[in-house]
Amino acid sequence: MICRGLARLLIDEGIDVCAQTDTADELLRLVGLHRPDVAIVDIRMPPTHTIEGLLAAADIRQRFLDVGVLVLSQYIEVSYALPA
Repeated sequence: MICRGLARLLIDEGIDVCAQTDTADELLRLVGLHRPDVAIVDIRMPPTHTIEGLLAAADIRQRFLDVGVLVLSQYIEVSYALPA
């Protein structure tokens, strides 16, 4: 619900949203396919809901240098945020 709501807000402001997904693997595939300006990532993503999003964000930064990464999350853990 939050993902869809954020996408709706962006679209309403005239920003193109090229894709949405729930999994880190699909996120990486879609970033490679669409090469967006920015990927918005949650820290916790399926299947384990631990740090898949952070790992995907790091992978995006290494593989797609022209894609910015914005990590948004309700999960508060400073030790996860600092390396990002």
